[in-house]
Amino acid sequence: MFAQEPIEWPEKIEILVDRLESESDERALSREERALLDVYETVPVLESDDCLHEFWQSEVNHQRVISSFDLIGATALVDPLNASRWCGSSSQERGDYSETEADYLSTIEEELPAGLDELIDLVLEFIEEELG
Repeated sequence: MFAQEPIEWPEKIEILVDRLESESDERALSREERALLDVYETVPVLESDDCLHEFWQSEVNHQRVISSFDLIGATALVDPLNASRWCGSSSQERGDYSETEADYLSTIEEELPAGLDELIDLVLEFIEEELG
């Protein structure tokens, strides 16, 4: 759990995400398009109070989401996601972690702000190179 200013996505990204969300009902998205949506949809979870715990307790396709962050080049987020994988088989409640588990998770979560800070630039570069 950490204090992180929520990401404010540039209008270019918001417009593209809205378009892809509406098109996803009509056609299958490419892997690159799906990666963009995965990243966009996962960021609010990573910014939440229970961030990594909440991510692993959610119903998303965890491996696909991690691969999506990797595809856009956000290795600073891939590493903490992978390091916290054990949360997926742990308690439903974050408060049920042992002191050691809670400390370890907090240490992993300390890596998230730096990865989130560089995310907008990585996504814009990804859009330019892969979806542009």
